[in-house]
Amino acid sequence: MKPDKVLIQGRGAVSNPPNRFDTLWYVSENESTQEDDPTPGTHFLRDPSRSLVTYNDSPDVGFDASINPYRGCEHGCIYCYARPTHEYLGFSAGLDFETRILVKEDAPALLRQELASANWRPQVIAISGVTDPYQPVERRLRLTRQCLEVLVEFRNPVVIITKNHLVTRDLDLLEELAHLEAAAIFLSVTTLDSRLSQVMEPRASHPLHRLAAIETLARAKVPVGVLVAPVIPGLTDHEVPSIIAACAQAGARYAGYVLLRLPHAVLPLFEEWLTHHFPERKEKVLQRIRSTRGGKLYDSRFVSRMKGEGVLAKQISSLFSLACRRAGLIGRTPKLSIGSFRGPRDRQLSLFP
Repeated sequence: MKPDKVLIQGRGAVSNPPNRFDTLWYVSENESTQEDDPTPGTHFLRDPSRSLVTYNDSPDVGFDASINPYRGCEHGCIYCYARPTHEYLGFSAGLDFETRILVKEDAPALLRQELASANWRPQVIAISGVTDPYQPVERRLRLTRQCLEVLVEFRNPVVIITKNHLVTRDLDLLEELAHLEAAAIFLSVTTLDSRLSQVMEPRASHPLHRLAAIETLARAKVPVGVLVAPVIPGLTDHEVPSIIAACAQAGARYAGYVLLRLPHAVLPLFEEWLTHHFPERKEKVLQRIRSTRGGKLYDSRFVSRMKGEGVLAKQISSLFSLACRRAGLIGRTPKLSIGSFRGPRDRQLSLFP
């Protein structure tokens, strides 16, 4: 009989499952106890990407263009739908996703190059379309800040989604863009339960610090909202009203939510996490997820993948809407303006009287 796996302090995933694209993989005899590396550290690797702005045509995503200075995320959120993207890089969606971080050192220069191009069409850019731009290493590398400096230079509008209080470090740049109606920030708040947050999103900011970030941004008149994402049926759905109320009291004026998504490797990782942290609630959680996904644990169809379907999904939607009305939240997102955008030629002309 194999020994139980040892939980790794400060990490979300319990294991490092095989990459779904690999036909062969190495399995250590001691893998189940992590004896080879009981406390895996984070490794940072150079990302050689030669372009930065990516586009999507998904009808249920609120932006067309986005940038991600990092691939992989040290926050280690067990539910992160982006985990499978690491498999395209030859890594695992498990521990690799949170311990092998690819860094786009050229991100600011690449962004400036794309915005200066004659082909650039001014539009809202989302920072965090995949991984969090304010994960811990940003404190040292400052790539997200440098990208914001480029956006300020061009006066291009931006939407940022993050779980980290570090976003307040860049308040000076965000205020400048907000003055031009060109910035909006969303703090992702999944739970107000500090114990749950610690094991579910181990290296993200404490929920109270996220509320503090909302308060700081609101006080500076930077449009700020809350994204309750993901809502996990049977685990966090009951918190929706309290999260909305707390964020509104802190100064949030916009809100959105997304139902838990479990694509590819995220599903077995999440099940494994439930087994180790909430064994007594595992079946209840999985059954409630199935009730919102037509009997399955994941549904990849557009629109439905974000909100689910069925009685419970409708109840969550109604609960969210009622909580927003009671808190006085005015919508999902503010309307941002491209009216102040200025390309290289605009800046050259401004030098002349």
